[in-house]
Amino acid sequence: MSAASLRQAARESVSGLPAAFWWLWVSTLVNRLGAFVATFMTLYLTVDRGYSASFAGLVVALHGLGGVISSLVAGVMTDRLGRRPTLMAAQASTAFSVALLGFMQHPASIAAVALLVGMTSNASRPAVQAMMADIVRPEDRVRAFALNYWAINLGFAVSATVAGFVAEYSYLAGFLGEAALTLLCAVLVYVKLPESRPEKGDAATEAAEAEIGLGTVLRDGRYMGVVGLSFLISLIFMQGSFGLPLAMGQAGFSTGDYGMAIAVNGVLIVLLQIPVTRFIEHRDPQKLLVVSALLAGYGFGLTAFGGSLGVIALTVCVWTLAEIINSPTQMGLVARLSPLHGRGRYQGMYTLSWAVASLIAPLLAGFVIDRFGAGWLWGTTAVLGTVAGLGYWLLMRGLPEGDAGTDTGAEGGAAAGAGADPTGAAAPASAPLPAAAEA
Repeated sequence: MSAASLRQAARESVSGLPAAFWWLWVSTLVNRLGAFVATFMTLYLTVDRGYSASFAGLVVALHGLGGVISSLVAGVMTDRLGRRPTLMAAQASTAFSVALLGFMQHPASIAAVALLVGMTSNASRPAVQAMMADIVRPEDRVRAFALNYWAINLGFAVSATVAGFVAEYSYLAGFLGEAALTLLCAVLVYVKLPESRPEKGDAATEAAEAEIGLGTVLRDGRYMGVVGLSFLISLIFMQGSFGLPLAMGQAGFSTGDYGMAIAVNGVLIVLLQIPVTRFIEHRDPQKLLVVSALLAGYGFGLTAFGGSLGVIALTVCVWTLAEIINSPTQMGLVARLSPLHGRGRYQGMYTLSWAVASLIAPLLAGFVIDRFGAGWLWGTTAVLGTVAGLGYWLLMRGLPEGDAGTDTGAEGGAAAGAGADPTGAAAPASAPLPAAAEA
């Protein structure tokens, strides 16, 4: 492909999105550049502080539990208070709690503050996802979610490298650095990102909005099916962080070998997320989700035959392709099924599926490997991928076009409320939001 073709492809990948989205994108990148706690928590507790692996596991689990607790609460706040206030509160409190964690000395205080960090950092996600659905046209959402996911991985790749050197100098500097960058995101939200929550309309609209509660989400069978499938997919993908290092360690591979293997995941996402998304953007989401589920399950399943680092790296390539396809496609489906005035609650329930999976995935990996061996774990992922693929196929049969509970006019109104006109062009004196989202 010529340089001119590459430039044309790049322009097409980023064109047509409102200015508000790009402020959200910048905030996401800045936030992920500051990622430190989630990456180095275990090493901080075991190597720097000298605590046991069991205590480190407890603290990491409490951090995940905080995310479970905040998912639904933040979703309700996103709908009731608005996207912008929820984001500002979440990011400011995350900055405070991360800085506080760096100064904790007693084990009980470390555990308690880790729970608080998990709650505050996860609280941004429903608001970020709801705002993105507000400000981006339905036909552009897959591309927008892909670009945001690309920023997350690019920021994380840079931060993981830099933070490693920072940790050698001072873990406290790492905590304070993350706090400073998260606070910068809160300032960015305050200065550049207006509220995108759709304005209330007539009495009938307000009545419909009042009827959307968490019970409404739970009774939405198709949507809860998506949440359940998201949980299965999450269990599979998280084995890259939990099951894979355990299995490689038992097989005699070094930590450096695992680092090289997992680096393939980040590099491929940075290189391929945008071109692959351009290829799949307007294709059938049902087929894409089925294919991604099968690639994820059997990509990890092939790890059972990974007798060398090269073979393991190839399996990482397979399930990374699944991740690249699944993430923006599934996020587009979630936004499509979320009612206009209930997006916060719906996104909170979706976030909950990942938070719960983050608690269960390490327990599943440890139990299966200890009791039955790594081969059984990889066989389990293949089964989960098959079940998820079948689930997507059944769930999306006869799915109508368009967003739940809205028509084109309503969607245009949401876009306008976010500072963009229905064509996607930014309106004057407008802009929007962040993504402490994946912190």
